[in-house]
Amino acid sequence: MMLVLRRLRPIDEHAFLAALTLTAPTDPNFAHYHHPGLAFLDYLAILERAERGVGLPEGHVPSTLLFGFVGDAIVGRLMLRHTLNDFLLRVGGHIGYVVVPEHRGRGWAGAMLKEGLVLARSLGLPKVLLTCDEDNLASRRTIERCGGAYEDSCVVPGRPPKRRYWIRLSSAAND
Repeated sequence: MMLVLRRLRPIDEHAFLAALTLTAPTDPNFAHYHHPGLAFLDYLAILERAERGVGLPEGHVPSTLLFGFVGDAIVGRLMLRHTLNDFLLRVGGHIGYVVVPEHRGRGWAGAMLKEGLVLARSLGLPKVLLTCDEDNLASRRTIERCGGAYEDSCVVPGRPPKRRYWIRLSSAAND
């Protein structure tokens, strides 16, 4: 089956809640801006505002949150941050992705990342930063297969060491 990376729609509530439940033990930040008790339509409105950069919490930047669907099931999600602040430049990057545990090891991370790079290019970003935990070999391989060039590793107190990779989206010499 083919992966479709897209924004959530009102009809996706059941698939979203299923993915949220499956990722809760390992990836508590799977659904940025979501919290227990939040109505699904209100969540969609928050995501739309976040994409426009309206009403963001302190330290957040405009971002697009997309979900990877295979059929009616969500297999993962990808967040594309439109800009970087100091923290994201060190450890967060432009793109972050999570694959639902039961769908890992099937290539969905790479498929989502490739689609995310197309979106980043359409936003005019000349290059994007991706990071992963130093010991996350699967994510390292995914980033490298998609053109990630290792720059360095960063240590931030209280967090695991992060590997930093850049993927060039533009051939311009001055970016």
